[in-house]
Amino acid sequence: MLQGRWFLRPFGTRLADPRLWTLSRRGVTYAFGLGLAISFIPLPVHLLLACALGVAFGLNIPVAAGTTFFVNPFTIVPVYYFAYRVGAALLHSPRQHFHFAPHLRWFTHELTPVWRPFVLGCLVCGVVAGFVGWLVLELVWRWQVMSRYRTRHQAKGG
Repeated sequence: MLQGRWFLRPFGTRLADPRLWTLSRRGVTYAFGLGLAISFIPLPVHLLLACALGVAFGLNIPVAAGTTFFVNPFTIVPVYYFAYRVGAALLHSPRQHFHFAPHLRWFTHELTPVWRPFVLGCLVCGVVAGFVGWLVLELVWRWQVMSRYRTRHQAKGG
């Protein structure tokens, strides 16, 4: 059904791959980390990139796409400000106080002192959040499987 849509034709039969839609540990945990990492990209390409990389790497697409909403209209300011602070600390640059104004002069003059720390901070925070998110979910998933295994075998033996 999805393959017949005109905007999905470039993906061909890859969308029929069950790995993209089932809840396997590898597909879900890596997709979760990928979605968190992508959420720190300061451009509005999160869903497109998460879906494309999910298809390319055989990861769970709904999880990858859903996790990108970590950065949303309610969290965007504190998350990106934190990323800027991380980048400024890594570059040892003084924090710049700025006020956003949606006009060309702001983009051409006032954005210059803050874009390097901001981009570096987004990159570092994205990599760290993606790795930590993957690791935590991987450990929780494994712990849950082991708990169920122990419970099932204790019930049989006891």
